[in-house]
Parts: sequence; structure tokens; C-alpha cells
Amino acid sequence: MVKLSGGEALARSLVAEGVEVVFGVPGIQIYGIVAGLRDEPGIRLISTRHEQAATYMADGYARASGKPGVALVVPGVGLYNAASGLATAYARSSPVLVIVGQVPRASIGKNVGAVHEVLDQADTVRSVTKWRHSVMRPREIPAAVTEAFRQMRSGRPRPVLIEAPPEVGVESEEMDLWDPAPVSPIVPSPDQLRRASQVIAEARTPVIYAGGGVARSDAEDALVRLAEATNIPVVTSSGGKGTIPDSHPLSYGSCFSPRGERQEMNQLFEVMQSADVVIGIGARFSLGNPAGNASTLVNINVDDSELMRIQSNTIPLHGDASATIEAMLPYLDEARAGERPSPTSAVEAARNLIAYYDIRLHEPQYPVLETIQASIPEDAFIVWDVTQFGYYARTHYKVNHPKTYIDSGYQFNVGYSFPTALGVKVAQPDRGVVCMVGDGGFLYNASELATAVQHGINVTAVVFRNDSFGNVARDLDMEFGGTYGTDLHNPDFVKFAESFGAVGMRAGDPMELETLLPAALEHDSPVIIDVPFNDMPIPRAPQFAPFYHLPWTHPQDGLIDS
Repeated sequence: MVKLSGGEALARSLVAEGVEVVFGVPGIQIYGIVAGLRDEPGIRLISTRHEQAATYMADGYARASGKPGVALVVPGVGLYNAASGLATAYARSSPVLVIVGQVPRASIGKNVGAVHEVLDQADTVRSVTKWRHSVMRPREIPAAVTEAFRQMRSGRPRPVLIEAPPEVGVESEEMDLWDPAPVSPIVPSPDQLRRASQVIAEARTPVIYAGGGVARSDAEDALVRLAEATNIPVVTSSGGKGTIPDSHPLSYGSCFSPRGERQEMNQLFEVMQSADVVIGIGARFSLGNPAGNASTLVNINVDDSELMRIQSNTIPLHGDASATIEAMLPYLDEARAGERPSPTSAVEAARNLIAYYDIRLHEPQYPVLETIQASIPEDAFIVWDVTQFGYYARTHYKVNHPKTYIDSGYQFNVGYSFPTALGVKVAQPDRGVVCMVGDGGFLYNASELATAVQHGINVTAVVFRNDSFGNVARDLDMEFGGTYGTDLHNPDFVKFAESFGAVGMRAGDPMELETLLPAALEHDSPVIIDVPFNDMPIPRAPQFAPFYHLPWTHPQDGLIDS
């Protein structure tokens, strides 16, 4: 037993779990916690300029390090501000712990107007957190922290929350500190693995569909060994980009869409459609399985709610991606699953066809992506915001190193990328980190440039500037007869960067990134590159027409009787 304040107990418990950095905004209800962190030499507090940035940074840190990220915010409005980062982390199955203050103990649930009071505070983020817990006295903190990390390390990793009133941080009492809880990976039974391996061995045209769960499980090497041991090619979701190198001869890439509005995307749609066995690994199948019940779906997922959601003809394998693949490999060898002919020539032909259509279309996004690709180290991290270039990157940017491609998943958060990139850089200080963001998105969290300079977080941000919310302007103009509210007034981004003590650069056009990006990555400071560009419309050729019939531009047929 040891006598500690709640703040001291929290700091020591975080250190025991391997935490080295906390992102957050100090405030009145968390003074005791802040003091505990201050006096703990094993933890670094990076104070942000906004709570939204704190959870984004924690998410970026988690995805780049493979360890949980931690954010600290004040209650009420502080938690509301942080919720965007929690939503993104939830969408990308990222382990983020948010520690949030509360109103004084005697005021909780009373609706008396205490500072930052929100009734049922933890419930406000129920839909974007996996687990929530309130601690009402210091001695409860060690158990709560241990359980929070057990939740993030077991099953599907997602954000968790601990809340505490201000008294808990400053009160002291005798307590036991806890060791981290052991977590055993979930693995299907031998009979299940043997049955699935036999089905895979007997398949004529199998394909692997790898999702973000592969990266969350650190199963990238295991995935490559599975593909090579069975001669089965791999298609990745956008969340699964980088789980197998795009340069690998068994990798089709992630150029996949159900609408078939692009010929090159349709190539992989047809690959999936023709598969007699689809091996899903850590994937939500948000677009469904194109092969449907015509194929057998061998579905490996640590989230058991995802196992049977896709189709009836499924062999569910409830398990951690890495551990399940490792356990399955001997059964696949026993079933002689690697004796099928190599599909590498077919994969190469499909990839060549995709490249052919890229060149044939002459869309301006492609040469810019190729320039970016050639201008940064292959192992650099790149964080894409919601921009025209970001959309194309989901399918066409090549990734050859695990976890280096980062996006916001299905949340599509405009403005999330710059603070997320800062978190990535904190996790990986010796590797290049580049943020690709539009001018509208950058100004969501541009104040975090102060955080970057203060803490020496040397990220390069490429700001594509067209003085507009360009994608929205295009859609409104094409589908609703004219744009409205999308024009932006921007600062001089070079002077803006320099005013913070960062480096500002300006390109004459996007192709100048060929020289500016390498130069920026050599600087020992944050860099902002201002890149002007003109509108980049999506092609209006007939084969792309399905793109323009989206639910947010056309009413549902038959919804309202005439």
C-alpha cells in the first residue's frame, strides 16, 4: 500500500502501462491530474491549443506507434471539443484513452450550473467509445486505468474514457498500484481453422481482402506470409493500405469501388466478384462482398459482431488477425493450400491495366500524386485530409511500408490531418511526416502550428490552396445550379507560418513539390508549403455518371408519394 493523491496515482498508473506522452489542455477541474503529470519524470505533457487537436494527436500517435494514445481534457465543452477526434479514432479502430475532468462531486447530476457541467457527461460520447468509467475517489484510479488499457488491447481497439471530479486529483489515500492486465489474443479453435484451411485449399479463384484490422493487430508480416504460402492475391481496403506492400507481386492494391464508375476500379471489383472464396481479414466489408453468396466468405475478425453481418455463406473465425493467421498457416500447409498455380501474372496484368487507364484519362490529380510519391522517403508517414487529392490517394497512392498511410476513415473529417500528423511525428520523431491538406481544412486546426513550434514537432504540411471548399463548390455548382458559401478568405500562408517561427514555402504550381518537399523535410522545424491549384473536376464521361447520383444530391425514389 502507498499513500498517493489521485493525480499521482494516475501518473504512476499511466507509466506502468508504458505511456510516455499525454496530449491535452490544462484546466481548472484537472489541476490535481496536471500536477501529478508534472511531477512524473516518465511522462511528457504536450499542451495543445484546442481539445479537438488533443484527441487527433493521440489518434495519430496510436496509429504510428501501435501503442494507445492518451488525451487529457476538461469536462463538458472540453469533451465536446474532443469528440471529433474520438469519432475518427472509433472509425479507424484506434486505441485512444481520453481522461476528462468532472464538475465537483457534490454537483454531479444536480443540474445546478457548475462550470462546464453537462448531465450524463460520459453518455455524450457513448457512440464513439468502447468503454467508459467514472472514478469517485483516488484509490479507484489504478484499477480504472488497468481496465482502460485492457479494453484497448483486447478485442477491437477503440477509444475509452475515464472521468473524475476535481477532488479526486488532489485528495490522497492509501492504495495498491496495479500491474498491466495480461491480454491473450483470441484464436479460433483447431477444428475451425482446419475446416477453413480445407475450404481455402480447395478454392479455384480465392482472394484475400485485408482491412485495417491487419494493421491494428500488427499482422502485416503474417499477411504477406499467408499470401505467399497459399499463392492467393490480396486486395486491401483503404484502411488496409500498406498491410501488404503495393509493390508485392501478389498485391492488387486498394483500387476498389462497388459502383464501377472508373474502369480501373472496376478491374478489382471483377476480381472480387469472380472469387469462389474470399478471405476477409480485419475488414468491415462496408461495401459488402461483391462475390456475395456465390462465394464462401472466410471471415477473420476480432470483433464478433462483424463476423456474420455480410452474408449467410460464411465461415466465421473469431480471432485476432495476427494470431489467427499464425495459427492457420500449419493447417494450410497440411491441406496443401500452396500448390495452386501462382496468380502473379494475372495480378501484374490487372495492375498494368489500372496504370493504363490512369495515363489515358490524363486527370491532373495523377501527376501530382506521382510527384508526391517520388519526392518523399518511401518509409515516410503521409496523413491525408479530405481533399480532392486525398480522395484519389485512397485508391492510387502506393504504400510499401506498414502504417505509413493515414486517413480519417468513414468519418471524412475535414481539418483532422494536421494535428493527427503532429501525433504521428511525436510517435516517430526520426521519420519524415507529411500532412496533405486543403486550405479550408488547414485552418480548422492551424493554431496547432504554435504547438508544433513550441514542442519541436517538425511536420511538413502541404496546403493545397484554391480559396474555396472546392469539392463542395463543385458539387453545388453541378447538381444544384450554383455554389453558395464556399468561397474562402485566406491569409498569406508563408507569412502565417513565419509568424509562428516555422518555415514557409510557396509553390508556383503543384508540380514544384518535386523540389520543395525534399527541401522541407531537411528543415529542423515545422514547414508549411503553400500550393495554389485550379479546380480539378471529376471527369463527366458516361462511364463515370454513377458518381453523380449520390444520395446527398438526389432524393430516394419512391420515398415521397406524389
